[in-house]
Amino acid sequence: MTAPRIRARDFMTDAELIEVRTRSSWKGAALIAHAWVVIAAAIAMVVVWPNPLTFLLAVAVIGSRQLGLAILMHDGAHGCLAADEALNMRLSQWLCAYPIFAETRAYRRYHLQHHARTQQDDDPDLVLSAPFPITSASYRRKFIRDITGQTGYQQRKAQLLNALGDSAWPLSRRLSQFRDKLGPQCLTNAVLFAVLALAGAWWAYPLLWLLPLMTWMMVITRIRNIAEHAVVPDSADPLRNTRTTRAGWLERAFIAPYYVNYHLEHHLLFYVPCYNLPRVHEILGRGPFAGRMELQPGYAAVLRLATARPADQDRPGGLVSNVRRSRSGAAVSSDQAASGF
Repeated sequence: MTAPRIRARDFMTDAELIEVRTRSSWKGAALIAHAWVVIAAAIAMVVVWPNPLTFLLAVAVIGSRQLGLAILMHDGAHGCLAADEALNMRLSQWLCAYPIFAETRAYRRYHLQHHARTQQDDDPDLVLSAPFPITSASYRRKFIRDITGQTGYQQRKAQLLNALGDSAWPLSRRLSQFRDKLGPQCLTNAVLFAVLALAGAWWAYPLLWLLPLMTWMMVITRIRNIAEHAVVPDSADPLRNTRTTRAGWLERAFIAPYYVNYHLEHHLLFYVPCYNLPRVHEILGRGPFAGRMELQPGYAAVLRLATARPADQDRPGGLVSNVRRSRSGAAVSSDQAASGF
């Protein structure tokens, strides 16, 4: 089943559509540069002022920018990072996806199915939203798994085993598959480690790159997934099966970078670059669909909705497996589930 769609010209003029869909290579490159400058500044902060407070702040800042790189990779999967597709793919792969052990082309194939079938029974991302609402205790367990690195470890383990292939294969075949699936990611991370080592801060790679990737990024990836499609009012309405969440500067800094909170607008016009989504939101807000849009005032409000199940209905470990069997009807890898937008 294909989710219904609303046409752009139902709520904006031709001139406005041309405006919002225009892709700028320099704007895409500037967002990527911003992410890496913030990451470098956070690492430098710990080098110059090494103490527990600066370390924890750096982990949160870097984890949020790692999510930012995933968001920009997502823009690249939609062809929105640059006006030229070859440049779009180079930026998306080498500066966004590979450093966080992702891959744009594979993500694109998977992700476009989500756009075509949003919140329908065959939506490959349904497993991310269908279990909600859950209890507060259930969310606390998830948060603990995320912040302690258990979620990240399981995802990276699954990714590594998938890249190595069947243990019965000849070693040459397994190495060839590993090179194809994770070779560029390992190369990019080796370069990152080498740069830090040459700067005299080799320790920053495990502590200020891998640790945020395995902890804080997992926490906010889950929050972002919940905000986008969990506990929405109407799975059949494109204005109400996807949510936009208002984000203040603190939320944009630590939870929702690079306009990812404008998710309803992204689903309506998935070919619009992320930096033009606020303009789409403005146009929608004064148009005929303003009253139907699913909006929430912040991520705390979304989490309250998502954890509204009564405590006496808490069933540890039971919800996700049931949803996988009864609603999605298909296996979803942990790496795919972690990166749904």
